[in-house]
Amino acid sequence: MIFFQDKKIMAKYIGPKTKISRRFGECIYGEDKYFERRKYPSGQHGNNRRRGKRSEYFIQLIEKQKARYTYGILERQFESLFFEASRKKGITGELLLQACESRLDNIVFRLKFAPSRSSARQIVSHRHIIVNNKIVNIPSFRLKPGDKIEIKEKSKKHPVILNSIYNKKTGPLVEWLVLDEKNMFGMFRMIPKRIQIPENIKEQLIVEFYSK
Repeated sequence: MIFFQDKKIMAKYIGPKTKISRRFGECIYGEDKYFERRKYPSGQHGNNRRRGKRSEYFIQLIEKQKARYTYGILERQFESLFFEASRKKGITGELLLQACESRLDNIVFRLKFAPSRSSARQIVSHRHIIVNNKIVNIPSFRLKPGDKIEIKEKSKKHPVILNSIYNKKTGPLVEWLVLDEKNMFGMFRMIPKRIQIPENIKEQLIVEFYSK
């Protein structure tokens, strides 16, 4: 199964997102009507086919891959974030997720300036985002508490941004961000604690994977 091969360098996945969500058994990219219709991988026997006992390594690998695909981070970048976290004082798994959450593309998504993280990466790359009064076009740019994030004046009528901001289906804003919806700017208040990160990721399995 090519998808789960653990290579040092992997290109960003650009195929069907529903297919990836079905591999993990949960909708990791947000609302997906196709996933809700069928939540298991395709195949002759569908959800009833027998599966052998999964090894500890395989379970850890899947969790690591799920985190990577959730945040849209390349293998080498993710590995770098892990080892950076492992050198700091604190709980490595929590520090890893905090680093992922502090990325600019993730913050743009959390502020509802984009409907998904992949869309947020495009918005950042296309120079629609200003951080502390300077245009930043690097999706992996890491924010610090107190940083101000805003939509460039000329981009405030961008249809993707407008539709995302005023989409009533989006969930509540996370408590570690501040958003001024009317003026289209937000602030990164603080590094979130693990309990404040809504993603369903078992980070300890990722720590165990890299610790082998």
